[in-house]
Amino acid sequence: MKRVAILTLTLFLFISCGSGKSFQSFFNDHKNDIGVTAFQVPNFMRTLLGSISPEMGGVFDNIQDFKFITFNEIDNIKQSELINQMSLVTANKYTDILRENKVEKTKILSVVEDGDVVKEAIIFNSTLAKTSVFYLKGSFDPNTLKEISEKDQFDQLSTKLLNQYQSPLTPGFNPNK
Repeated sequence: MKRVAILTLTLFLFISCGSGKSFQSFFNDHKNDIGVTAFQVPNFMRTLLGSISPEMGGVFDNIQDFKFITFNEIDNIKQSELINQMSLVTANKYTDILRENKVEKTKILSVVEDGDVVKEAIIFNSTLAKTSVFYLKGSFDPNTLKEISEKDQFDQLSTKLLNQYQSPLTPGFNPNK
C-alpha cells in the first residue's frame, strides 16, 4: 500500500512538473509579480513595431504575437527558478540556437522552425540586475533573430515600446500605473 502511494505521488509530480509548460503559462504565472514589467503588443500596435525600431529591419513584417516580461533586481533563488522554468518551456518543441550559461549571465535563444523559417522565438537574458524574456510568433529569419539577440536590441525595443505607450499616440495610457 505504501509503495502504491509513493508511486502515485511520484507519477503525479512527474506529470505536473513535466516539460509541457507554454510561454503563455509562464507569462501568466509572472505578469503580476512585484517588480515585473509585462507587455503584450496589441493588434493595433503590431504595424508600428517596425517604425518604433527601424534598426530591427523587417523582423516584424509578419508578426502575429509579441510579448515581453522583465524582472528587475532578483536574487539568486529567483534567477535559478526563472532559468529552470524557461528550460521547461523550451524543452519540447523548441530548438536552441544559442544557450550560454555563465555565473553572471544566462542567455537562451530558442525557436520553433518550419523549414527555413522561424515560427516562434523565445529570447531569454538573465542577470541578477535584470532578467528579460521576449516571445515572438510569426515568420522570421533565424539568422536575423540571432544577430538582434546578440546585440541586445530586444531590450532597446522594449524601452522604446514602453515610451511609445506613454506618448500622445495613446493619451491616458500609462503601463506603469
